[in-house]
Amino acid sequence: MSKNWSLFCVVIFALGFGLKSYWDTQPTQQHSTSETLVSTEHPLIKHLFDTHDPRIRVVYFGFTRCPDVCPTSLAMLSGALHHFNEPTLQQLRPIFISLDPERDTPQDTKTYAAYFHPQIEGMALPFDLTRLLAERYGVIFQKTNLPNSELKYTLDHSSYFYFLKPDGTLITQVPHTNTPAPIVAAIKEVITTEGK
Repeated sequence: MSKNWSLFCVVIFALGFGLKSYWDTQPTQQHSTSETLVSTEHPLIKHLFDTHDPRIRVVYFGFTRCPDVCPTSLAMLSGALHHFNEPTLQQLRPIFISLDPERDTPQDTKTYAAYFHPQIEGMALPFDLTRLLAERYGVIFQKTNLPNSELKYTLDHSSYFYFLKPDGTLITQVPHTNTPAPIVAAIKEVITTEGK
């Protein structure tokens, strides 16, 4: 009995030590993922995180075939942008990033975003970079097959506006809204706190 008890204690100790070691490495691994993303040589990522461009990024992730959530969100973003004068708008860089680069071409995404407001940029990145960006900001998305539809599939995704510094650091985020007011308030707050 004593031998079994000793073996049990050794196993528990080893498991505990292993778990502690694993959790201790997690922040380092997450930091490493962010570093890889920001330092990637892909021109679109370099364009997104161009620190020579001091504008605050207001980023929304979605897809052009989204039936309701994306159009509503981009309409709310457009409504918020219409609240501000030109000097304030020049401090903002609103961007729509497609979660469906399999179907959304860069040109389609640009056209779709600009339909809501001429200042909203549309970006479609290769899927591996899209996934890294989504992971970095906690965007959840999943493909759902539509067997009886010509679309073949749709995407279920979270709906937030991410306010980012030029280097990609998250300042704040605003959840899906049916009124521009929360976005307007966030823009005012961010511009004030960032010293613009």
